[in-house]
Amino acid sequence: MIHLIPGQHIHLIGIGGAGMSAIARILLQQGYYVTGSDRSTGEMIDMLKKEGAHIYHGHDATYVNDAEIVVATSAVPDNHIEILSAQAQAIPVYRRLDFIGKLTKGYQCIAVSGTHGKTTTTAMIAYILLQTGRDPSYIVGGVMGNTHTNAAVGDSNLFVIEADEYDNMFHGLRPQIEVITSVEYDHPDFFRTPNQMMDSFSHFVGLLPADGLLVACADEPGALVFARNREIMNLPVATYGIHQTAAYWQARNIEYTVEHTMFDVFYKDHLQGRVTLRIPGVHNILNALAALIVTTGALDVKFSAAAAALETFVSAGRRFELVADEQGIAIINDYAHHPTAIRATIEAARLRYPQRQVWAVWQPHTYSRTLALMDQFATAFDKAHHAIITEIYAAREKPIEGLSSRDFLDMMEHPDVRYVPMLDDVVETLLEDVESPAVILVMSAGDATRISHETWQALKERERR
Repeated sequence: MIHLIPGQHIHLIGIGGAGMSAIARILLQQGYYVTGSDRSTGEMIDMLKKEGAHIYHGHDATYVNDAEIVVATSAVPDNHIEILSAQAQAIPVYRRLDFIGKLTKGYQCIAVSGTHGKTTTTAMIAYILLQTGRDPSYIVGGVMGNTHTNAAVGDSNLFVIEADEYDNMFHGLRPQIEVITSVEYDHPDFFRTPNQMMDSFSHFVGLLPADGLLVACADEPGALVFARNREIMNLPVATYGIHQTAAYWQARNIEYTVEHTMFDVFYKDHLQGRVTLRIPGVHNILNALAALIVTTGALDVKFSAAAAALETFVSAGRRFELVADEQGIAIINDYAHHPTAIRATIEAARLRYPQRQVWAVWQPHTYSRTLALMDQFATAFDKAHHAIITEIYAAREKPIEGLSSRDFLDMMEHPDVRYVPMLDDVVETLLEDVESPAVILVMSAGDATRISHETWQALKERERR
């Protein structure tokens, strides 16, 4: 049993990651003394230090001294030096899975899950609630563009949280409302088969109480199966979609302009109102529908107020994040690292910039995912005019001997695909070959986002000459 008392010293191993940094922020705002350790440095670490966390660079057995609780990220092995030190000192050690449930206990928990779209959907729900005076607590898997943070403690009993399937983190939650945006095979380093992943989501849905609400995307077969199962049991379900006419909530009369996406929202064939989004893409229409169901359908926010909030919603960090649009060249960072997400992001770029050439730069993320989904990746870039593939970003894994992203060149039937392994060389390639009007779309869950900023800086320097 985890006993939390404000003022306690809690040490977080891997504090700089998306999930752990959010936990750190919640704890700091609730009055805990937070220390942490991480091999990485960067903006997130700097921000947490300014907010009151004491953070060590690297890892050492002494860093857990005097801590009353230690929390470790999923990437940290059981024999990690700080875990062993804590155990030797009889300091309780918890994984994120176990600890996150304690943070949300006592709240009305809204948990947003899915292979794709969960960060944006979580951010949309939190932002609508903030803009309409509901003041939720929230944890988002990226920095929200509107609030410039990934977590905050509010004054209401609502807690909106991105429910990550990796390492079964979402099994630690006890939500009253669940959203499933999509279920598609991913994380092959953890889920050895698609059935294992489906079983994990099934367990997650089973955590809902009998009167809890499941919100599921009817356009996504993997999500729809859980909605159908719950309907058979006569339990509360709300489905949404664009293509599935049987969905309770639907987006119709969709219009795209250079700056906006607009659509009408219908609930059981009754018009609720029209919505305008700044962010492009069919996938973001679906994300907005899910957010509207939770806020207006379940939490009694007026539709007009929710729609007004969405009109000013800015995407979370690395979710179609516009870095610059200079000299007729737009540079965008996106977190897409799954074939479906890559297709959706390229499609969004084509919709937003119909007159521009799309340069898709992709850094494959993890060897296991690259190998397991190789055939799907090979066709994911078909709608891009040009594709550049860097070498694989290993993240938490060891390289698989003989596997390289160069292998994609023989598999892809694309008129202009290039293997450029080093990130510095990608910048040089872009500067040499990209001509206005164009979109440079950098898709990476690793460190390739620096390509965007370095290319932008180089373009500015070139303009001054």
